[in-house]
Amino acid sequence: MPESEDGHQRGKLPAELDHVIVLVHGDLDAAAAAYQSLGFQLTPRGHHSLGSSNNLAIFKNNYLELLGYEAGKKQQRPEQWHDPKGLSGIVWRCPDPARAQLNVEQAGVKAEQPLDFVRPVETGDGVFDAAFTVLHLPREGFDYGRTFFCHHKTPELVYRPEWQVHANGVENISEFVFCGDDPRGALDLFERMFGPGLLKEIPGGFGFDAAEARVVALDRQAASERYGADAPLPEAGKTQMIGLVFKTKSLAQAEAALNSSGVAFGTAGDGLRVGPARAFGVVIEFSE
Repeated sequence: MPESEDGHQRGKLPAELDHVIVLVHGDLDAAAAAYQSLGFQLTPRGHHSLGSSNNLAIFKNNYLELLGYEAGKKQQRPEQWHDPKGLSGIVWRCPDPARAQLNVEQAGVKAEQPLDFVRPVETGDGVFDAAFTVLHLPREGFDYGRTFFCHHKTPELVYRPEWQVHANGVENISEFVFCGDDPRGALDLFERMFGPGLLKEIPGGFGFDAAEARVVALDRQAASERYGADAPLPEAGKTQMIGLVFKTKSLAQAEAALNSSGVAFGTAGDGLRVGPARAFGVVIEFSE
C-alpha cells in the first residue's frame, strides 16, 4: 500500500461504526432515566475535559452516548448544542487518526485538526482517565448532525464487561437510520470518505454496511411506511437522523424489560418498536 511522506499508509478506510450520539442538552438525568426504562444499563455520569457530560450504554462492538451538559457548563462549548435534542451523531472507529485525516483530505473532505481529550472513568479499581483523539468533519454538506472519527487510546476503560450486560439483552447497535428527500445525497459524504461503490440501493433509499451495523437513508415515504405514526419526519427538503435498531439476544428479554418499566411498544416486523416520545426523539427498535 502506498505511503505518504510522513509514513502513513494511503488506502481505503473501513467504514466501522464506533458509537452514536443522542443529544439531550441539559436533560441528562431525564434522558438517563428514559433509556434505563428501555432496559439499558448506563455507565456512571462522565465529564469530558472539554466541558460536556455523558452516560453511555456499552455493547460488544459499539455504544450509545447520551450527551449533554450539567448546570453552568453550557457555554464551555456552545457549538456542541446547535442541534436539537435527538439522534445527532454518527461516529466512526479510527485506529489511526493521522491516516484517517490523510485519507479523507485526499478524498476532498477538509477535516479539522485532531483533538485530544480525556474523561475520568470510575471503575472497581479506582478512577482512571479514558483518553481519546477525535477528527471532526465539516458541517458544510452535512448539516443534519455531527460525524467524526474517534480513536480510543484506552479502550479497556470503555468496553468493560460489567457494562456490557443489559436487561433488554442488547448486544450491539445494528442499524442507524436517516430520512430525507434525497437518501443518496444524505450518505454522499460517507461514500467520498470510504470509497466509491460503498452505497447500495435498497427499497426507498440507500445503505451500506459499517462493521456490526448497517447505515441506511430512507425517503419520506419509505420512512412513513416503516414507522407509521411513530415516524419523526424531517421538514421538506431537510435530512434528519431518526432511528436506531438494537440487536438483542432475546426479544422476549427485551419485551420483559419494557413491560417491567411500563413502556408502551409495538411491533416492527419480527421485532419491537418504541416511539420517539420515550427516547428523546429517537425511534428505537429491537431485533434478534
